[in-house]
Amino acid sequence: METRGELRIDPGSLAPAGESPAIELTVLYTESDSTEALLRHAVALTAGLDAKIHLVAVHTIPYPCDFECPASVHAHLVNRLVEIASRCPLPVRPEVVLARSRAEGFQFALEPESTVLIGSRKHFWRTPEEKLARILAHDGHKVALMHVA
Repeated sequence: METRGELRIDPGSLAPAGESPAIELTVLYTESDSTEALLRHAVALTAGLDAKIHLVAVHTIPYPCDFECPASVHAHLVNRLVEIASRCPLPVRPEVVLARSRAEGFQFALEPESTVLIGSRKHFWRTPEEKLARILAHDGHKVALMHVA
């Protein structure tokens, strides 16, 4: 039987079903403003829990290019993640992954059955973040899609 994850949209809490009040939450960096709003939501959603956050950004490299990242681009992304993480009251572990596609990079960075938080803007059409959330839920992760302003 194939294991599938869970997709919840705008949940009120991320408290695990078990007795353990500890949770490691993976927040996916998609754009600066929505990621900052998502971290504020994460603090509220994990109130009363021993929460740690793994902040993941993917630097995509198209197929015709060599699989390397210019140092200035990589440094800018790392600095941006560290800056965002410094504003969060929870412990945050930032990580930048190089990959050929955004979905592939996030799939590589996630532990099996991770609890994932993805921010998306409300839109009439399905957003790339909503598509990513469905892919990750299908891979067996517990995904919470948060609509941020």
